[in-house]
Amino acid sequence: MFELSGNLLTVKIKGILTKLELEKIQSAALSTIKKKIKIMVILEDFMGRELGADWGDIKFAAQHDHIEKIAIVGDEKLKDLVFAYVGNPFRKLAIEYFDVSQIDKARTWIK
Repeated sequence: MFELSGNLLTVKIKGILTKLELEKIQSAALSTIKKKIKIMVILEDFMGRELGADWGDIKFAAQHDHIEKIAIVGDEKLKDLVFAYVGNPFRKLAIEYFDVSQIDKARTWIK
């Protein structure tokens, strides 16, 4: 599920992220390429990526400098795994991770 409001793209990922879901999210982000956007990702019962899929090139954020920053909200125990997946701290853009109990803090930070 994703929603675009102004320059904020909010993405909710539940369970296992599939390659098709990621492509839909990236397509929504690209549709706003005319302006800078911020992305908030909310992980619910997140269990990782779909295994066995050909994920190809996953350097989306690095290739699209219109993304200002990304806030990720999820279980604190997933922080290192998620940061490894998104390439933090090797990105030029700001990426912050917030525990689910800090969703209001994440919303404030992303704005």
